[in-house]
Amino acid sequence: MNIVETQDMWVLSAARRISIRDVAAVSAELGPMMLAEAEELGLTTAGPWVFISQNLPRDGKTPFDWRICLPIERPVAYAGQFEVRHLEPIIAASALHRGSLRTLFSKGYGPLVSEIEQSRHVFSGESREVYHDWRGPGSPYHLIEIQFGLAR
Repeated sequence: MNIVETQDMWVLSAARRISIRDVAAVSAELGPMMLAEAEELGLTTAGPWVFISQNLPRDGKTPFDWRICLPIERPVAYAGQFEVRHLEPIIAASALHRGSLRTLFSKGYGPLVSEIEQSRHVFSGESREVYHDWRGPGSPYHLIEIQFGLAR
């Protein structure tokens, strides 16, 4: 577990209330639409995809607030179908997951949650996934940074 300060960034984003099992389908639907709009409007991407969750549940069925974010350079103006947001830096407990999505929770989230629970830190309720190396659905390898915001 590393304690990090996330970057200050501008993002093109869309929010949904979904369950964990819906993330793949919803991101597969929204991602290409967001990329197409960014290209159409001349927005410059500025980093890897970020998924933000509020109060991520421990099961695949409970709905939670989720946001898909495409980092962009700050636009002068924006008139599109998505939302442009400014993400302030947060302090987070972070770990890198190298492997398939099938092991993201057992080998990525699980050990990080255990380390945080055993530490003096307190969860803020916000968590993030940063897709540093996404190789497509079904790939045996991705590099995903898991971040849990810390209240202290």
